[in-house]
Amino acid sequence: MTERRIRGVLLTPGPEPVLRGPCNRTGRPSEGSILVVASLSPNLYDAVLAARAVICSRGGSTGHMQSICRAKRIPVLRVDPADLDELVGVVTLDLEAQSVTIGAGGGTGPAAAPASLPSPDLLGSACAVVADVEDVRTVNADDVGAARIESFFLREEFLCLAAGLSPIDALHGGAAAVDAYGRAVAGQLQTYMAALRPGQRLILRMLDLRSDDAARITERTPIHNEPNPDMGLHGTRWLLRSASYPRALHVALETLRARLGSGAGRVSLSAPFLNDAEEFARLRPHLGLPAETPLSAFIETPAAVHATSAICAAGADELFIGTKDLVQFYLAADRSNHLVAESYRTRHPAVLDGLRRAVADARAARTPVRLFALAADLRHYAERLPSPTGYMMCVGELRQLFADLARI
Repeated sequence: MTERRIRGVLLTPGPEPVLRGPCNRTGRPSEGSILVVASLSPNLYDAVLAARAVICSRGGSTGHMQSICRAKRIPVLRVDPADLDELVGVVTLDLEAQSVTIGAGGGTGPAAAPASLPSPDLLGSACAVVADVEDVRTVNADDVGAARIESFFLREEFLCLAAGLSPIDALHGGAAAVDAYGRAVAGQLQTYMAALRPGQRLILRMLDLRSDDAARITERTPIHNEPNPDMGLHGTRWLLRSASYPRALHVALETLRARLGSGAGRVSLSAPFLNDAEEFARLRPHLGLPAETPLSAFIETPAAVHATSAICAAGADELFIGTKDLVQFYLAADRSNHLVAESYRTRHPAVLDGLRRAVADARAARTPVRLFALAADLRHYAERLPSPTGYMMCVGELRQLFADLARI
């Protein structure tokens, strides 16, 4: 086959500059292959984790599945949709040149200029965003890296994907199914807890499935077709409407306390995707959480930025600023739409102003606040924003940062 080099956009980097492997277009797990798909979605979770790399034709660098790839250090290259159909057989990815060559040949592109590495001291009380329990074990196997990690952040829907759970089906399956889901969540959390080092804790962002993602992993329950799922019924607004989730959460927490005793207190809960203090104040009684149960809030909409002080006053134990969603809402640029990728700017002045406001208001309220940052933005944010309690980063980028610093 005549070699042809196709240029792309690197959404997620990996630990190797060049990767070769056979294309996998089936969507099923194929160990060591290059997964070729139009776009990434939750139903491809197992296939993604088995892949050496992913080539797609749609999506942005901060999509949910791309975040899993970033955590697992699985590179993702986005190419033009017209080029995707040509990728068959063996391909070679040159990550430095951001290109893919059809065929087993090809070499490395020009060497990348050495990056200006940020100091790990900028991380503060670092929080690692993980995709599964293996991420926790990998980080904690390295004494140097583990010593800098105060907490691990986990999305409940990622936990479900790793465990093969169908949360919407379970929560609509009657009392027995709801209780079984709660116990399954507790079992997964217990596995994570066993991987923690002393002094570390786990932050669970409660279930936040957009309707489009839910439709791909839900088998029996009808899912409403929303015209704009990002701005639809999910996050805290969904939790407040769910009659069954409070029971599932109660079973999960009670099961954890029965198994771990006081150790269960190392699991903190976080309210996802909320707009104001009223939503946050309604959530604790709706979930039946006693006052002593820590409950934090995610700040990821412009409305929540302006309500930061009020959310702190409403009893948020800590705040997490989710820049990925916040950027897309500030700039009206869908983070999963490659057609507006140039408009999705994590350093836009309006974004920086919102981040500055949220961090400053949280500090004034003496509420711990952690800010998510891509590795490329860490130094930029640190130089221009008030210092948060700590930064959140995908575990893959944290590991790469620690490894690069160790070589200096």
